[in-house]
Amino acid sequence: MQFIIEVSEEQIRREKEKARALRKTRWWKNRLARGKCHYCGGTFLPPQLTMDHLVPIVRGGRSTQGNVVVACKECNSRKGYLLPLEWEEYLKSLGKER
Repeated sequence: MQFIIEVSEEQIRREKEKARALRKTRWWKNRLARGKCHYCGGTFLPPQLTMDHLVPIVRGGRSTQGNVVVACKECNSRKGYLLPLEWEEYLKSLGKER
């Protein structure tokens, strides 16, 4: 099952601006310094980590502390635009439940 929501280009632009600002905060830098991927639990150096929106911007997500997590590049790429429920279903299909 997929949930579709209409998100304007303007909304996407605003949320990406907010994400850029959030990356500069002490809160985000502290999260990066921990070096742990939210999804796989692996340990990485900060340059190997990315900001992932749990609910992607294109699916109506916001750039807020409650909606972003630190993810390794591989997990972030695999998750793509999936919602948390869809991501869990994907992992189950691979036999890799968290």
